[in-house]
Amino acid sequence: MDEYGIKSRVVGVDISNGRTTYAIVDIRGNILAEETFDTSEYPNVDQFVSALSEKIITLVEANGGYESIRSIGVSAPSASSTSGYIVNAANLPWKGSIPLAVMLRERIGLAVGMANDAHITALGEHAFGLAHGMRNFIIVSLGVGIGSCFFTEGREHLGNLGYGGEFGHTCVKDYGRQCGCGHKGCLETYVGAKGIVMTARELMAASDEPSLMRDMENLTPRLIADCCNQGDAMAIEVYRRTGYMLGIGLANYASVVDPEAIILTGGISHAGKWLIEPTCESFESHVFGNLKGKVKILTSELDDRERDVLGASVLAWSVPEYSLFK
Repeated sequence: MDEYGIKSRVVGVDISNGRTTYAIVDIRGNILAEETFDTSEYPNVDQFVSALSEKIITLVEANGGYESIRSIGVSAPSASSTSGYIVNAANLPWKGSIPLAVMLRERIGLAVGMANDAHITALGEHAFGLAHGMRNFIIVSLGVGIGSCFFTEGREHLGNLGYGGEFGHTCVKDYGRQCGCGHKGCLETYVGAKGIVMTARELMAASDEPSLMRDMENLTPRLIADCCNQGDAMAIEVYRRTGYMLGIGLANYASVVDPEAIILTGGISHAGKWLIEPTCESFESHVFGNLKGKVKILTSELDDRERDVLGASVLAWSVPEYSLFK
């Protein structure tokens, strides 16, 4: 293909609060080379972008060189595909408005597309996962933060400024828990990772009921799910309450969007039945009556990191080609 001037590879980048993954992906969606590093090693965004640029260049030069790379796609929390900025990300160390797409383009010399991490997850799920072939669906990413993206008639809805789908920052309890976004009562404060741990600590403080969780110093949603698997009643109640709140949020979302399916992704979705069963029960109790029993709630079958790198590569193919090296 290269003899006709068509570049056959892109770079996909997934930035999260814990780690950054970058990979070379070919035109068929095969990951040809991949590396990761800790995002937290670079609390200064200029240093982060410089390090990421150098790492991408090194990986590209070791795997075919610049002449094979068409463009770069980037996934990041609170990113706008319209502006190419990350703005006030609640779960990243860099605050304010950061023109990260332009910063990468200037350092690497290739076209860069950037979008919200939930938007990227939806692109990956639509191209390679359970949403393949669907035209109307919602993707919800459950992790440290709570993000979403929905497709309508086969196209993703991004909104006027590119921030459509900030599901985690919808209010589910007036004057509720303090959120990193500055507001109180956001869904994220109840079903995000920190919110689940907070629910567990509140339950333990409110009673003397025995629980395996009491012996765990560094409690996490995964450890709470492990306690559920061992029959811990209090841990099960933590996820029941989490699922109840998530179900309300999803019911409101579905009542507006009317999706074929809601696909849950991210680390918290791996809690399995302890989360999914109360979520579905709450959803059916709160959703618009005409939708009862008609919206599928599914859990992604793709590896989270692989899907999001592939989703970033899907975005990369969609941006206009640009190169300083032509």
